[in-house]
Amino acid sequence: MSVSRLCVVAGKSATVLNAEKSPAVPFLPYPENLRGYVGDEIGFDPLGVSNYFPMDYLREAELKHCRMAMLAITGFVVVDLGVRVQPLPDGWQGLTAATAHNPMVEYGALGNIALFIGIAEMVNWLALAQMLQGSGREPGDFGFDPMGFLKNKTDEQIRTMKTKELNNGRLAMLAFSGAVTQSVLNGSGFPYTS
Repeated sequence: MSVSRLCVVAGKSATVLNAEKSPAVPFLPYPENLRGYVGDEIGFDPLGVSNYFPMDYLREAELKHCRMAMLAITGFVVVDLGVRVQPLPDGWQGLTAATAHNPMVEYGALGNIALFIGIAEMVNWLALAQMLQGSGREPGDFGFDPMGFLKNKTDEQIRTMKTKELNNGRLAMLAFSGAVTQSVLNGSGFPYTS
């Protein structure tokens, strides 16, 4: 290798070493595509996924998973605490959220759930396609705020609320995974110990 080629390689290495580092993973460079999105101050993208997919698509998917996980862990715990919407058929007493799968398949309820989820996914895909084509819609914003959480808020307060939603959703994904695992391993309901 020539001296000039060695200097060019060494120069690139020095540039990479001096580049801004991710606060979450300090030995990796900061993921530039995260700039401007909620959570960009953390800079967590260790696999560099944001370099290969549109960031709006990734954030939309993350928010969808966050919201579903928050609903899922709430529903899982509520069912295990004994709350029921209607009286249970004979033989269903004592079921936990983890053991209810097979009876629900036999009863036919999971087919209905799959149908409604499919319809919701089709609507979501249309909204996502429009967003990726430049409609101006922010990821995860469907204009649905019945409780008025974002009414009369400053931009900073809205960003704080979005950060809280993202962090709580990430926690819910971990919580649901842990609750399901403990429930199946222990064969018990809430609080998933014993």
